[in-house]
Amino acid sequence: MNASALRRLRARLTVPLLVVAVLAALLLVLRHWPRPPLAAAFSTSRAVVDMQGRLLRLTLADDDKYRLWTPLPAMSPELVEAVLLHEDRHFYVHPGVNPAALLRAGVRTYAGGARQGGSTITMQLARLFYRLNTRSPWGKARQIARAVELELLYSKAQILEAYLNLAPYGQNIEGVGAASLIYFNRPPRSLGLAEALTLAVIPQSPSRRALGDTQKKSLADARNRLYARWVARHPAAADQAGLVRLPLHLRGTADLPFRAPHAAAMLLADRTLAPAGNVLHSTLDLKLQQTLERQIQSHVARERRLGIANASAMLLDTRDMSVRALVGSADFFDTTIDGQVNGAQARRSPGSTLKPFIYGLALDQGLLHPLTVLKDAPTAFGPFTPENFDGRFAGPIPAREALIKSRNVPAVAVSARLAQPTLYQFLRNAGVARMQSEKHYGLGLALGGGEVTMEELVRLYAMLANRGVARPVRYVRTPEGTGGGEVRANGLRAEPAEGRAAELRLLSEEASFIVLDILRDNPRPDLAWSARARIPVAWKTGTSWGFRDAWTVGVFGPYVLAVWVGNFDGQGNPAFVGLQAAAPLFFQIVDAVVATQPAITEPAFRQPPNLRRIEVCAASGDLPNADCPLRAQTWFIPGKSPIALSTLHRTVAIDTRTGRPACPPHDAANVRMEVYEFWPSDLAQLFAQAGMPRRQPPAASCVVGADATAAGAPPAITSPLRATTYTQRAGAEPQVIALAAAAGADVHALHWFANGSYLGAAAPGVALGWRPGPGAYVLRAVDDRGRSSARDVRVELIE
Repeated sequence: MNASALRRLRARLTVPLLVVAVLAALLLVLRHWPRPPLAAAFSTSRAVVDMQGRLLRLTLADDDKYRLWTPLPAMSPELVEAVLLHEDRHFYVHPGVNPAALLRAGVRTYAGGARQGGSTITMQLARLFYRLNTRSPWGKARQIARAVELELLYSKAQILEAYLNLAPYGQNIEGVGAASLIYFNRPPRSLGLAEALTLAVIPQSPSRRALGDTQKKSLADARNRLYARWVARHPAAADQAGLVRLPLHLRGTADLPFRAPHAAAMLLADRTLAPAGNVLHSTLDLKLQQTLERQIQSHVARERRLGIANASAMLLDTRDMSVRALVGSADFFDTTIDGQVNGAQARRSPGSTLKPFIYGLALDQGLLHPLTVLKDAPTAFGPFTPENFDGRFAGPIPAREALIKSRNVPAVAVSARLAQPTLYQFLRNAGVARMQSEKHYGLGLALGGGEVTMEELVRLYAMLANRGVARPVRYVRTPEGTGGGEVRANGLRAEPAEGRAAELRLLSEEASFIVLDILRDNPRPDLAWSARARIPVAWKTGTSWGFRDAWTVGVFGPYVLAVWVGNFDGQGNPAFVGLQAAAPLFFQIVDAVVATQPAITEPAFRQPPNLRRIEVCAASGDLPNADCPLRAQTWFIPGKSPIALSTLHRTVAIDTRTGRPACPPHDAANVRMEVYEFWPSDLAQLFAQAGMPRRQPPAASCVVGADATAAGAPPAITSPLRATTYTQRAGAEPQVIALAAAAGADVHALHWFANGSYLGAAAPGVALGWRPGPGAYVLRAVDDRGRSSARDVRVELIE
């Protein structure tokens, strides 16, 4: 071909090529031009499922259709392929219209044969999306034009996804998302082959193939025909012939569940819990939810004679702070108890359920240890004069027993001594909302003078189980792979609770451990079951003023459980006592949960490294002197817990002839040694008022024990040396300094203190290891006779 011919050919091709390029550019612009997604034109249902994907609630869309918009990747691949095989095998190659299929359908239809459709999936979407009447030739032409338009504007994946979400499935059901949940009670991604084939054939004739006994044969025949074509493409599927031909058991909209109504309603109403997506993957466990519901219903039925008609409960997993069950009322549909009110979100007086946190704060602030003796006696705190629930006073009582027995006066007295934080500040830090000023409550806050929700109370007790760290309560999880949240062991991601309090340490690990240890010793009200309990329970009751609220909250295994009994209208009832009304229900639920979970185990109750067991005098709670006859072990936080040598017990020499004190010098043959308790006058009076009078010591005594500190030499500190400065290299482990002292033959133990903080005890001549940080210290050695010696020590940091 010569040059002239080439120029002529090029000239003839220039215009067509330019047109093609312009059209291609136009198509590219149209495809990428910003446009609303197809899903935006339709309202959608919302579903709430439990942690295993079991449906709890499915709502109607705004147009009263069950339409749950589901992304294409969230559908079973078998379902997508079956739909394409049945409806449009050439979907990925045609431009929205299949001319051959249209021609074939037109010939058969208008030649008097059986009516046959020739619409592609894109054409069907055009009819559904634009609500077209396609029975007339003009309507069919509009459908074709709209199908081409959709192909120009959207990708094949977007078109297929929209069709699968708008396809009719009988009644008011649209789309595979809703149809899968309604007909098979499972999400589209979990469908088997038989179920996928069933959903693939229904849209072709939804009125004939969906539900009803008369339609089952039509549906089965269509599914079997599609299965034969499927086997031709996938020969290995022939092994499932028996499964595919099983009788159909489709559910209907009347069978839709209405489970966990309070929790589901709360999740659906609160968009912040899951701002994106139509399926709320809740943290609820349907089996645990039903367990709580059954126990509450049986308890209310059994105790209705006492006026108990309503109760609420919440079960939370402390490992990831997920709410596993929530029962807002005894009966959602009972209007006589305002059953649709969610008791778990109602603000109520907590009664004595806040007392454990008073003692936890006191442990951290060095005000007491578990065996510190407190006063349970009539006491006025300004205008506030608290009384105990039983109207009686126990006198001197160890802190541990005061908490277990829920004594009011000691709790208020300890609360009055709290500072930075006070109980009020602690609750504010913990995220308790809508609190008045601290002056508004005063010391009455210690006895339930404020209001909290069940969720807030559960979060506080979970903080104890999580070693003093408060974490957000979680209601929603998002499936793994969708992003956001923290991955958990069950393959789901914990949804961050936006707007809720973040993780925060409220108590030390040591104080939390001690409080739970005390609450574990609280005996169950049903003592017969207590000995057979497989898992220990740390629990506390509460009763509000006026008998309006009865509470029991506790920790068992990995769970925190809170139970409330009362009336939503605030009407009081003498039966609303925590120990009598709420505790039996609490332990019913505990036992039922343990019975349904044979593998349930308690998380390791590990002792914190900075917590020690020390021996104290059982009567005084102080370090035992040589005369203390009864000793006990208690928890002790070094550097925090208050400790001193007990001076309660003293040995008195008694003249056997007169029964009076024998002062030296005396005849040893006529003297016996007796140990007396020298209680302060106020505590001695409390014992007498409580009906436990103590033996009075002699009026004029010559003591030979702790009060005679002038007799005998004090300990002689042999290590560390006097005026010694120790050095510690920066970044290195603190060196161990040996503490040792010599003492008289009558001394059996030496107690060591550094700047007033108790370090430990050792026998005379036996060294006690001490690892101090940089600073100046006053070391003090106190023997069990009360005699002491001190020494200054300095530890300096060097590079």
